[in-house]
Amino acid sequence: MSTTPTIGVLALQGDVREHVKALADAGAQARPVRRPEELAEVDGLVIPGGESTTMSKLAVVFGMLEPLRAFVKAGRPVYGTCAGMIMVAGKLLDAREDQETLGGVDMIVRRNAFGRQNESFEAAVEVAGIPGGPVEGVFIRAPWVESIGASVDVLATYGGHTVAVRQGNVLATSFHPELTGDHRIHAFFVDMVRAAA
Repeated sequence: MSTTPTIGVLALQGDVREHVKALADAGAQARPVRRPEELAEVDGLVIPGGESTTMSKLAVVFGMLEPLRAFVKAGRPVYGTCAGMIMVAGKLLDAREDQETLGGVDMIVRRNAFGRQNESFEAAVEVAGIPGGPVEGVFIRAPWVESIGASVDVLATYGGHTVAVRQGNVLATSFHPELTGDHRIHAFFVDMVRAAA
């Protein structure tokens, strides 16, 4: 891999275009990923926000669920935002019984924990490892982390709840940094992908 990693954005549903732009601005070559053969060509993957139940169903329909699980299990770098955090959780609360996750982070996540769409908000969030002061967190029907395993690092909390974590090469945030124009978290992930190469 060159110093410019190729990072995919899972393009089954959600805010794909915003992540592609944020990754490009952070120094990566970014591309949408919809099929297993496209997943095989990337150095890292972002799982965007959107609707996690729909995303998990589409992953099954597109034949992506098992390739995605294998990608995560192999230790490849993955960053999940909002619905993406739900997708990389080990267990879920307030989810449909048939909702699939990829695993990757030993955590229990509560879906829609911060409320409905009309209760969405923005807030300054201090994130460990991100220099330059707080990031602006956009919380849209956002989850939070109820509990974590011993190997999970908490990177940020808001209102007493865990909203950013890392376990190995998997990063997850409850909020949407791609919607703010501040690409420091994306740059942090790009550096994770470089380091994993």
